[in-house]
Amino acid sequence: MLIWSPADKALIFIVCIAIAIVSSYKLLAVPDLKPGDLATFDAIAPRDAQVIDSAQLQQKRSDLIPLTSVQIIDEEATKELNKQIEAKIIQLELLVENNDFNQIGPFNLTSEERLWIKSQTAESRKQWGKEIIRVSKGILRQGLIKNLAKDQLKASAYFQLSSINFEPPARTLGSKLIANTFSGKDNLRYDPSRSQQLLEELITKQGIPTIEVKKGNRITNKGNFISQKSYDVLDYFGMINRSPKPLAWFWNFGEALSCCIVLLMLMRNEKPFLKSKHALLALGLLLFAQIGKNWFGASISPLQILVPPTLLLSQGIGTRSALAWMSIVSLLWPVPLSSIGEGRLIIAAMTASLVAFQGGQMRNRAQLLQIAVVLPFGALLFEWLLLKTQLIPSNNVWGRLTPNAEALITESILLGAMLMITILILPIIENTFGLLTRTRLMELADHERPLLRRLSREAPGTFEHTLMICSLAEAGARSIGADVDLIKTGGLYHDIGKLHAPEWFIENQGDGINPHDKLNDPYSSSDILQAHVDEGLKLAKKHRLPSPIADFIPEHQGTLKMGFFFHKAKEKDPHAIEADFRYKGPIPRSQETAILMLADGCEASLRALDLEADEIQASSTIRKIIESRQNDGQLVESSLSRAEIELIIRAFVTVWKRMRHRRIKYPSFSGKSFFASSNS
Repeated sequence: MLIWSPADKALIFIVCIAIAIVSSYKLLAVPDLKPGDLATFDAIAPRDAQVIDSAQLQQKRSDLIPLTSVQIIDEEATKELNKQIEAKIIQLELLVENNDFNQIGPFNLTSEERLWIKSQTAESRKQWGKEIIRVSKGILRQGLIKNLAKDQLKASAYFQLSSINFEPPARTLGSKLIANTFSGKDNLRYDPSRSQQLLEELITKQGIPTIEVKKGNRITNKGNFISQKSYDVLDYFGMINRSPKPLAWFWNFGEALSCCIVLLMLMRNEKPFLKSKHALLALGLLLFAQIGKNWFGASISPLQILVPPTLLLSQGIGTRSALAWMSIVSLLWPVPLSSIGEGRLIIAAMTASLVAFQGGQMRNRAQLLQIAVVLPFGALLFEWLLLKTQLIPSNNVWGRLTPNAEALITESILLGAMLMITILILPIIENTFGLLTRTRLMELADHERPLLRRLSREAPGTFEHTLMICSLAEAGARSIGADVDLIKTGGLYHDIGKLHAPEWFIENQGDGINPHDKLNDPYSSSDILQAHVDEGLKLAKKHRLPSPIADFIPEHQGTLKMGFFFHKAKEKDPHAIEADFRYKGPIPRSQETAILMLADGCEASLRALDLEADEIQASSTIRKIIESRQNDGQLVESSLSRAEIELIIRAFVTVWKRMRHRRIKYPSFSGKSFFASSNS
């Protein structure tokens, strides 16, 4: 069952309602007619009027936009160009002072220019530089464009310098300096507000296109198609009703709300103990997808809406949840499919499905980066082939792929960028929403992780015990199709709490001395056993282990009875209470933690079997342990079926046989080595 707080449930309900509203609100004020519909009545103009022709006005705006791009002086660019002029003047001054005109300078000087500048005093050169800066500032105030020819720029500078009482070489040198600095550069920037103002002024000056209507003119006839002009006139006279469509709105609202519920149910089916944060992540992505589709309309690509969230959900929650999310987003598309092309939506759904299947199996971030590069170009190629081939009729669902090749390339690049951003922010989303991706599992399973290295160093017996349990659990998980990576990683951390006091656990007692015997207090001993769970949870929190991994720490013990110490307590006090000698739990709530509990219980018993034991004895031992766990109520929430338990038993036996594999006993020879040469 789902364990969500009332606040979590309320927040999830609010998000579901928001999704339903965003998906259906347009039906609260819907025009009864639109251009292209058949008129349902005869319409006569009730009076004279000048009606704005919306189609012509839109066309005029489109035609005038290129002519109304207003540029203004960019002060930052102007300051930078002034600095460049000053720097070149200083550089030229250094050449004069060092008399080193053979060195590469700001530009090449003619012989006349060299003679002139050598003949000038430092003060006159300084005055000349000031005039150059003044003229350059005047040019920049008028605005500088990149594509102005260099000779034209040079001529303009020479003309403005001609008013100064300098010899011709001074003017040619100054104009050359200005032209070389400003050529190919600009100090203008686009001003959107002034451009819009100019656009409106031009439209007003040229006249807003209107439709002249006389009283008594027939606007439309019943049964005829409504043109855009007729629609504008009908709308002007208030003959187009905008009224809510309650039945259609209720249907769309209910459909979206139902989809949210279905999504949560499918996610819960994949993750029986679905966390509220995971549900909020999926619903939040669905809400943003609906807002994006409403905001951008048909201009947004289905690939950009479907693929990145599907990759994120397949990595963090699971393939089935990602596929469910993708299907629901496709179903709730709020614009007519014909305006985006059914083919593009189908291609996007196919691409997202591939991401869902592959994303859940990718085990490192390098593979994710590969899919971010390969996938967009694969989708681009598929769409391009459908556009170019004439194998499919144009009226077919695949034939309505409207974008041109340039638009598809842009779409592919944008999709690749969005996938890259998704991969980059994935670790942040992992931590924020408590997701456990496949790549994160692989990183945590590295034996060089600090916590695992500490376990192998400080509690080597526990570490070896852990590896053997992981072998059993991994085989059991694989036999029933459970999450092998999760159980392998969770198994490595299930006993980290023994680091608190490793010597109190038998696998670490190399000298054979058991401190429990010296303690001789079954109640204290049971507290020590429980402490390895409590301390393990503290270490998991300290090292920020994801909650699905931390769940293995208490659930692998569940509420099992500490039988040995309970028996000791009963010997001392017949009235001892069994509840005092049980772990605090919870019992296993997933197949993976249940399998680890069974592996933990079977490992010691299998190792203790006689060397001559056969498969039947091993299977019987495993079955007794599992039945004891079942009878104790430890597996009731694990969803393990009887058939799956039989498969797990067989898998455990197979691992036991591998563990018990005997090596050939080689004969020993005294004196010479068995492998020594006869000539030695």
